[in-house]
Amino acid sequence: MYIKGVNLGNWLVLEKWMSPTVFEGAEAEDETWLARKLPKEVLKERMRAHRDTYITERDFIEIASHGINTVRIPVPYFIFGDREPFIGCIKYLDKAFHWAERSGVKILIDLHTAPGSQNGFDNGGHCGVCKWSQMPEEVEFVLTVLERLAQRYAAREGLFGIEVINEPVSEEMWSLFDVPNRYKAADPKEAEGSRGNSKEFIRSFYKEAYSRIRKYLPEEKPVVFHDAFDAMSWKDFFREGGFVNVMLDTHMYLMVAEGMGCPKNLDAYITFIKDNWEKKISEIQKDIPVICGEWCLYNSMTCGGEEDNLFAVPGAGESREVMNDNTKKEIYQRLADAQLQAWNEGSGYFYWNYKLLLDTVNTPGWIGWDAWDLGRCWSQGWFPAQV
Repeated sequence: MYIKGVNLGNWLVLEKWMSPTVFEGAEAEDETWLARKLPKEVLKERMRAHRDTYITERDFIEIASHGINTVRIPVPYFIFGDREPFIGCIKYLDKAFHWAERSGVKILIDLHTAPGSQNGFDNGGHCGVCKWSQMPEEVEFVLTVLERLAQRYAAREGLFGIEVINEPVSEEMWSLFDVPNRYKAADPKEAEGSRGNSKEFIRSFYKEAYSRIRKYLPEEKPVVFHDAFDAMSWKDFFREGGFVNVMLDTHMYLMVAEGMGCPKNLDAYITFIKDNWEKKISEIQKDIPVICGEWCLYNSMTCGGEEDNLFAVPGAGESREVMNDNTKKEIYQRLADAQLQAWNEGSGYFYWNYKLLLDTVNTPGWIGWDAWDLGRCWSQGWFPAQV
């Protein structure tokens, strides 16, 4: 099956920039500090209100109507409700399976966070902190979460597969992304000792995670592994490791291409997509099925910002409208076509993200960020209505 997918991010794993109102009054930049700052009952009610309304059955019907056949659902390590002060959310994943099966959509469960964080990003739930791999008991805890997820959903018709952990940052990428400065830790003392994960750790964890998941997951359902931002380095690992039905997940964003030196104009973007991403996907696919698990149409040219977006903080720039609607529509359509053609060299894709709860028109600094929202891309004619 060729995957035509979208992420349901910011539903069960929060990201402040995607839904700022959930964080109002908490003085928190990530989900860890949101849970620490809010009183338990306030947190419980706020999370209930968000999870009840952000994604519903109607969204699955809408997604399926556009030809999307798979959703990638980020879930937190505290999904089973056994890690205070966090509020569990397994019942919502249960609901998602009922909705998916009714609408004919498959689900890729994506374990998106780990205690102590696997990357120090805001999407890892704990900004500036990356100590998970240094804590054997927490590594084991994550393995048990994967086991429980596999056992609970292995027989479900709606399950496509399980992704073992999202974006574990390597030692090299920890430095390149300048994580401590891009994602400031709320408590610098807590962040002491944070560093990227060694390649040896990531590979060892992947082997053990595969073994734990496969105890329950039938071989026809894939186990998915993120490339740790080094897509070309995994061929021998999967070929020699005794893996059955595995997929590699790589994330390719135009803002990262810009950070790598790609000029901020349409011709340069399309050349980069074809000469870099398309060739890379094609090469990897020869040895292991590869998906682009996160991508979007967002770019600096259409948002009016001059900042280097590899290190930019969402909404912090002085962006302004720099082109009319028709020009912007043409640019986005061409970028969509080029990227979809690149992903066709592999086994599919998941757009990031299905929706944002942002007013990108009236809120300063957010012009152009609506390109992260697939629903808005559909409604504006930027993205094919049928895929």
